[in-house]
Amino acid sequence: MNKRDRITVLLVFLFFPFFVFSQTDGEEMLLKDVISELHQHYGYRFTYANDVVEGVQVESMPDDLTFEETIEFLRKETNLDFQFLEANFIAIYRKDLSFTICGYLFDSETNEVLKSATINTSHNYTTTDSLGYFKLKVEESDSDILIRHLGYENSIIPIGMFRKNNNCLNLFMAPFSYTLSEITLSGVISKGISKMADGSFSINFSDLGILPGLVETDVLQTVQALPGIQSINETVSDINIRGGTNDQNLLLWDGIRMYQSGHFFGLISMFNPSITSNVSVIKNGTSAEYTGGVSGTIAMKTNSNVNHKLTGSAGSNFISSDVFVDTPLGEKSSIQIAGRKAINELFETPTYSRYFDRILQNTEVISHSENIINSNIGFDFYDTSLRWLYAISDNDHLRVNFINAHNELLFHKDGIINQVGESKENSLIQNSIAGSIYYKRNWSPKFWSTIQAYETDYMLKAVNFNLSQSQRLLQENKVSETSVKFDTRYRYNSRIVLLGGYHFIENGTTNTTDIDQPKLKQIRREVIREHGLYSQISYASENQKTYLKVGARYGYIAKFKKHLLEPRLSLNYKLTRHLDLNLRGEAKHQNTSQIINFQTDFLGVEKRRWQLANNAGIPVVASKQVSFGLNYNNQGWLVSAEGYWKEVEGITSQSQGFLNQYIYEKETGSYEIKGLELLLNRRDEKFSNWLSYTYAVNEYTFKEFREVSFPNNLDIRHAVTFGTSYTAGNLKVSAGINWFTGNPTTRPIVGNEVIDGAINYETANSSNLDNYLRIDFSAIYNFIIYQDIKAELGVSVWNSTNEQNVLYNYYTVQNNRPLEIKQNALGVTPNLTFRVKL
Repeated sequence: MNKRDRITVLLVFLFFPFFVFSQTDGEEMLLKDVISELHQHYGYRFTYANDVVEGVQVESMPDDLTFEETIEFLRKETNLDFQFLEANFIAIYRKDLSFTICGYLFDSETNEVLKSATINTSHNYTTTDSLGYFKLKVEESDSDILIRHLGYENSIIPIGMFRKNNNCLNLFMAPFSYTLSEITLSGVISKGISKMADGSFSINFSDLGILPGLVETDVLQTVQALPGIQSINETVSDINIRGGTNDQNLLLWDGIRMYQSGHFFGLISMFNPSITSNVSVIKNGTSAEYTGGVSGTIAMKTNSNVNHKLTGSAGSNFISSDVFVDTPLGEKSSIQIAGRKAINELFETPTYSRYFDRILQNTEVISHSENIINSNIGFDFYDTSLRWLYAISDNDHLRVNFINAHNELLFHKDGIINQVGESKENSLIQNSIAGSIYYKRNWSPKFWSTIQAYETDYMLKAVNFNLSQSQRLLQENKVSETSVKFDTRYRYNSRIVLLGGYHFIENGTTNTTDIDQPKLKQIRREVIREHGLYSQISYASENQKTYLKVGARYGYIAKFKKHLLEPRLSLNYKLTRHLDLNLRGEAKHQNTSQIINFQTDFLGVEKRRWQLANNAGIPVVASKQVSFGLNYNNQGWLVSAEGYWKEVEGITSQSQGFLNQYIYEKETGSYEIKGLELLLNRRDEKFSNWLSYTYAVNEYTFKEFREVSFPNNLDIRHAVTFGTSYTAGNLKVSAGINWFTGNPTTRPIVGNEVIDGAINYETANSSNLDNYLRIDFSAIYNFIIYQDIKAELGVSVWNSTNEQNVLYNYYTVQNNRPLEIKQNALGVTPNLTFRVKL
């Protein structure tokens, strides 16, 4: 044996006892083996259910313990209960760690008791009695309870709140934003979409099913699934409600007026879906508390309940990544923070490329000349939003909101000018920033008031260099709106609610044009201040057959000394158990509109600019609308029909985006639309199938034009949507078809297309583009990663058959011949999303 081997043997000999000790000291044994040895040694028999002791391990016991001390040791080690029985039997049970909680449930606004509410844990459930009282047995593993009640927002309460209090707790639930407006139709088209008695549609994003082509709950894409709402150019920045332009929509985020709606210059919504819990869509019969938006209202809301448990999510798709956190700040406060950013700085996906190409079609960004090329084209967007809630007391509630959204497009123009190389950075920036403070006070169970103040600012800025002329053009459009709104609500009884309030709005716009060579700077600032008073009564009959909301709004525009009185009406009456009729009407006005001066403004990407009425060339826009409808709902079948008439006066030709002989005209006019909306929907536990059809005749009247009356640019006579969705367990699948008649267009007269170097057009909007067709598909699968950590994987295909749809066209003259320029829709566009939720 050599020296090396002797050393090895010696080391093994010296350290072997320590190695053995380290393996035996503290060695774990199965409980089954331990009780078997105890039975052999002491003669006691053990009785138990196999699942109680299966896999339970204990550390090795000291040798000097008595039998009773051994049993006590096992109680502590295993957290099981060992009970001595007669005849030397010992029963082994799981310890009962459950306990009972109790409480009373109230309406947070009226303090009335809430009966028949459901209180759930993961193991048990109960309901509140006629006094709002509940008692529930909860297990040690339960972390919180979920409280649900029809007409109220779900509430999650940590079990720990009950442990801190020996007495029953008083709990409060916040009703949805509608008052007395009960749900008349639920699960319209998809789970989570409801039609209310006042005619509005409510979309609950926490319970939303799946829609064709969408794997992310894009707020403004989702509303387009409703009859009478579409975007004829496939954007969320140009949503058309019953034939109106996008600037005729009132867009609210927690009561804040927003003047920008999308990222990618309109292709996706800028409102983070994680922080938006509910959306109300109103096409007619608008509440008297709202002003503006002569075509419709889209009111988004965040959750109004203080959160008592940390929740959050993080996700990414082929366009952007986002994160959301909702965390309690003590027992009376919680804060939501959300953020989202484009992913193109990391890598560029096929989806991102298709979106990018779509927005830059026929713009100066991708146009090249013989000596000048555009390079280093880059685009980025992000948004951040915040909502803070603080329950000052049971009767005082405070909410603070903040939102910031940003789009930025940069590129270089490179060229050789006078034998000198030049490169200039061009840019287009679109930004919105807004903040709000909201305070609510419950003066009594029947009377409460709210006050909200907000500031919202919008900016669109473009810098464009003309290298050949050594000229820089700066264009800027700004909107700044300040609002203070105070309203009161009085619940006279369970059937009548009275609403009244005052609303002050100061709106300012600034339009800047700055040219450096030759020096020219034009700045036009305008301000309008409006005072509004409104009153409304809501009535719901005791037999729940009649719902009536009638009110009026008075507005005074100080600058024009203009008085406006606008009635509002919404009536819903149940003829039978399954059939109800509705009648709605309204008059509205708005002081802002978007106009297009030149198609090349703002690099031709976002050509529209906001401008205030001046009571002359740009009048106050005013509308009148009435509608009548019937709804039949029975055994999963829904049939809905609604006819409407709407007239909008005070529009300008610049706001309509003419691309024909009236492209440079500056006249005022009106449009009238008559339409019919039909919806057939069949629903069961797993399937939802729907077919919607819209017929509308939409015509302009411009008395100064050659054609006094002619089809509206948005005159879509026929539109059909067919969709189906299937839900089975964790899997949701949906597919749908969208078809509508081609947009109106004006073509050159055949055989005499060009006269004196200009297009010789036929009668305005007398032709149509080819019909539009799109087939979409989407699928979402939900699964659990670990305990409360959930995940969602989704895939969608937009325009799966790659239809070559043309959204609009226009003509230019080239070599004394007409050249047609087409704006194409998105081709086949896949998207993939993955999201993790806490």
